[in-house]
Amino acid sequence: MNNALTRCPVCQNELVITRLHCEACDTSLEGRFIGGPFVHLTREQVDFIMTFIRCEGKLNRVETELGLSYPTLRNRLHDIIRALGYEPGKDETPEVAEDRRRQVLEDLDTGKLTADAAMRILRGEEA
Repeated sequence: MNNALTRCPVCQNELVITRLHCEACDTSLEGRFIGGPFVHLTREQVDFIMTFIRCEGKLNRVETELGLSYPTLRNRLHDIIRALGYEPGKDETPEVAEDRRRQVLEDLDTGKLTADAAMRILRGEEA
């Protein structure tokens, strides 16, 4: 069985699923169906996701199962994240230098900063 096409081969517009068929009982359904968030992924990407889930998201187990290096796994995961419309690491909290973090906590302790201002700085939003 082949993966469903997601783009029109003529104009590259997104295709709409309009018919589903059960081979067991020969029932067909017609309408407009959503393919889901993974419909645009390649078979290799879906296989990676299935392995990732089976390994409970532990890249060291995925590494062993697939025989791939950690950097290769991270790259594949980032490719999938991008294919789903997200940017890897965008929601991560930026690193705050240890000396800056200590200074912020000191300033919080002495009352030079409010708790809200300290949190903004530690989240990388600078007060």
